[in-house]
Amino acid sequence: MSLAELEQEVDQLTPAEFNAFTRWMDEYAARKWDAQFEKDVSTGKLDALGRKADKEFEAGKCTEL
Repeated sequence: MSLAELEQEVDQLTPAEFNAFTRWMDEYAARKWDAQFEKDVSTGKLDALGRKADKEFEAGKCTEL
C-alpha cells in the first residue's frame, strides 16, 4: 500500500475509528522512538552529548526548567 492509498483509507475512517487509529499510531511511534533511543544509548551514539551536557552543567551554564 502506498502512502497516498493509506491517506485515502485514513480519510474514510469514522470518528471513532480515527480516534482508535491515532491512539494506536501514538503508541506505535512511542515504541519506535524508545527502541531507537535504547539503540543509540547502547551503541554510545549519545555519549558525546552527555559529556557536553555534564561539562556545561558543571560550568554553571544550565538553568532550572
